[in-house]
Amino acid sequence: MKKALIVAPSWIGDTIMAQPLFARLHAKHPHLQLDALAPRWVAPVLQRMAEISDIVDSPFGHGQLSLKARWRLGRELAARRYDAVYILPNSLKSALVPFMAGIPQRIGFIGESRYGLINVRHTLDKLALPLMVERFAQLAETPGATLPRPVSYPILRSTAAEQQKTLDELAIDRPAKLVAFCPGAEYGPAKRWPAEHFATLARQLAADGYAIWLFGSPKDHPVAEKIGQLAPGLTRNLCGATTLGQAVDLLALADLVVCNDSGLMHVAAALNRPIVALYGSSSPGFTPPLSDRADILSLKLDCSPCFKRECPLGHLDCLNKLLPTQVFAACQKWING
Repeated sequence: MKKALIVAPSWIGDTIMAQPLFARLHAKHPHLQLDALAPRWVAPVLQRMAEISDIVDSPFGHGQLSLKARWRLGRELAARRYDAVYILPNSLKSALVPFMAGIPQRIGFIGESRYGLINVRHTLDKLALPLMVERFAQLAETPGATLPRPVSYPILRSTAAEQQKTLDELAIDRPAKLVAFCPGAEYGPAKRWPAEHFATLARQLAADGYAIWLFGSPKDHPVAEKIGQLAPGLTRNLCGATTLGQAVDLLALADLVVCNDSGLMHVAAALNRPIVALYGSSSPGFTPPLSDRADILSLKLDCSPCFKRECPLGHLDCLNKLLPTQVFAACQKWING
């Protein structure tokens, strides 16, 4: 195999967890050209992966069928003459363009009854492959084969030159001591530690001389503003003020990252930053931060993980009762270490 395509996931964290698959494909096929078909909002993390040669824009939003546009894109991909395609999402729609492109080997899990669209079919054994990173890595193997372990951790590139360029572009200097907060979670409020708790933690860290920078999308700007109002003068709100690529570089500069279970948590892990990860409605048993430098805090209540976007019981005890003192203690381990 000389030339292959990845159909990337639509989530930043999932895309990062696919990187070990890309590394395995290159190990099996040393001169492989590996391209990615990806939504533009995840393209910046693919650009920071050494294994990806080119990125083709996937213009389709969540749930959008757009058969004519998919056919046109399929014709464009046909001209690139890929030998194989690895279809990482399990949806029917994600398999349509590779089929329309006539790519000979179309590899993926059976998913939504994709028998005609996928012709190298894997059947998912959730017990044998409990982690998402393992499920992606399995696609490098022959269907039915045992996954070789261990699966490597994802790696994102951020060089000193890229970091300095980002600092220059944003006209900011790196403080002597820096903690990054990632207070958002695209999935929903049941994954977000309260702003009041983040503000209390900011005051504790600032007392130790740490500057606090807040990262996230424009949607996270209001909650970051609230944290700043509750901890006046102690935080810098960068939510929505950076591109994803710039956020990668700035997170790479952090001495410590405190985050919800979110895409930026996986970015920080792939940058090998020390992490304190806060889990509420989701489970670290499926999508943990893949790093030896991560502490996972979860109260493990009877009602969690519920995997809901909003707390079905209305109290969000899984995060409200995870106190700033507990998180600060976890932070001190990394700060003092």
